[in-house]
Amino acid sequence: MKPYHKRFASAAALALLLLTGAEARTWTSADGAKTFEGELRSFDAAAGKVTVTLPNGKSISFMQDKLSAEDIAFVKENASKLPASGPAGKSSLGAITADPKELFKKHDGKPADMSKPVQVFILMGQSNMVGLGNVGTLEEAVKTKSKYPYLIDEGGAWTQRMDVRNVFVMCSGNSPANDQHNDWMSVSNRNRTGPEHGIGHALGNAINAPVMILKSCIGNRSLGWDLLPPGSESYKFKGETQAGYRGTAADPEGKGERAAGEWYAGCQYDGDVAAAKKVLENLAAYYPEGKSYEVAGFFFWQGEKDCGSEAHAERYEKNLIQFIKALRKDFDAPNSKFVLATLGEAKKGEGGTKGEITDAQMAVDGKKNKEFKGNVATVFSNPFCHGGSGNSHYDGNAETYMDVGEAMGQAMAELLKN
Repeated sequence: MKPYHKRFASAAALALLLLTGAEARTWTSADGAKTFEGELRSFDAAAGKVTVTLPNGKSISFMQDKLSAEDIAFVKENASKLPASGPAGKSSLGAITADPKELFKKHDGKPADMSKPVQVFILMGQSNMVGLGNVGTLEEAVKTKSKYPYLIDEGGAWTQRMDVRNVFVMCSGNSPANDQHNDWMSVSNRNRTGPEHGIGHALGNAINAPVMILKSCIGNRSLGWDLLPPGSESYKFKGETQAGYRGTAADPEGKGERAAGEWYAGCQYDGDVAAAKKVLENLAAYYPEGKSYEVAGFFFWQGEKDCGSEAHAERYEKNLIQFIKALRKDFDAPNSKFVLATLGEAKKGEGGTKGEITDAQMAVDGKKNKEFKGNVATVFSNPFCHGGSGNSHYDGNAETYMDVGEAMGQAMAELLKN
């Protein structure tokens, strides 16, 4: 894994960095008011993003328009002379474990090393990613079946991890989002649960850095319409034109602009992305003492609503591939990993729209898709389903959500390690 770009929670953070002094080139802000020392590390000409290494060894990234005209000219002239980035598979985080015994052991309760960037994992999907597992069934599994022992302390109380932040924001379409959760990872004070506990504990143990589980989703959303990603073009299905990104029923082609006052293709994608970005723009409010972050990965658990549309099911693989690419672009995280899970009740070789969607989800796994080798993994969740279906929210059985979450967390750890 190549090092991710560092992002700072606010413009104020950049202003502070502009006061840093040491060695190397002296850079000047666009208004000429501030300077800082650092060495040019990289330049993304397409995005206009500059990365500079500071004297303390840390790297910062910002848009080129933050710099003086002289500095911009320097960047463009010297970018081609820079050495290539480090080899894939190397991580700025050091050793990462994917051993299940380590991933799901009880944590020592200590806070994270806040000198490191917060590792952000964004969770998206529909109602089962939202989480409708009954905590009563989870408590029963822990106490009577001795499952998930890392969730409780020696006295039987729910543990609280001080190194993993559990954040959940929700919006309908591109309307303003509301905070659902913003606290340390714990089952305490919860009535419902999703896969976030299995994911969060696995990654908290896998990574020696602060971790944020950032869930941004709402129920009853399809990939083929509500979550349709940027770059998706309109197409014909059985003689009818299906909407492309930001298209509407009246204008399937779309004009690239948000349709004012009505729902459009990709409306929920826009909203979920904007809600997650707002959290990251105000990092310290969601991860106390957090100063910088890296979007390390994405999780996706979805598909129920697309099963109700032949057009969406037929297009699911193409839309899913574009969804992965769009998220990496929108969060400026080209090296981020992506883990998705199939519907729990779905079986391999199943017919109908559910079978089409399951096949599409399995097809993007990096073991099958060369483009995604080593950076995308699909969890076949049928073995972890304890009854019910996605539409019945697995009858509220929290074990399904926990087992799927653990499997997704372990899959992410494997991608990060390798």
